[in-house]
Amino acid sequence: MKHLFIAATLALGSLPAVASQAQSFAFGEPAPAAKATRTVNVVLKDIAFEPKSLQVKAGETVRFVLVNEGNLPHEFNLGDKAMHAEHQKEMVAMQGKVFTKAMNHEGMDHGKMMSHGQMMDHGDGHGHGGGNTVMVMPGQRAELTWTFRQTVPIEFACNVPGHYQAGMVGALTIE
Repeated sequence: MKHLFIAATLALGSLPAVASQAQSFAFGEPAPAAKATRTVNVVLKDIAFEPKSLQVKAGETVRFVLVNEGNLPHEFNLGDKAMHAEHQKEMVAMQGKVFTKAMNHEGMDHGKMMSHGQMMDHGDGHGHGGGNTVMVMPGQRAELTWTFRQTVPIEFACNVPGHYQAGMVGALTIE
């Protein structure tokens, strides 16, 4: 199992960091980087974020610069607890398909692999859609720019299977 995980991680390492397609949520929506009024640097380590919590203001547009200093692929996902729980189910479903296909290159549809600015699609309706998620491979950098609309309790989290449960989640306070 350990070898399967390592091989799958290496296979995923060939995919670029990607920002997902845009969608609006109660707490806000994706925005162009040029609209950002502030930049926040976030380091993704293996099972930790630095900083551990974030504060923003309602109406503020923030450009998150994400750097994965870990050895594993990580995700930066904005959402409430229920959204994260649902996304974790999707990630488990995708994990089997991505990891299985990554091990069997003949069975892969290379046209559905991620490229910068495109949604990750595995042909089954699962993917990184909505604009609130960025997958960042080890040693890579990515960005997500977001306009926060209203004060609601949300989190930033990594929903790669097991990472949220291991503590890779932080509170994001919208003032």
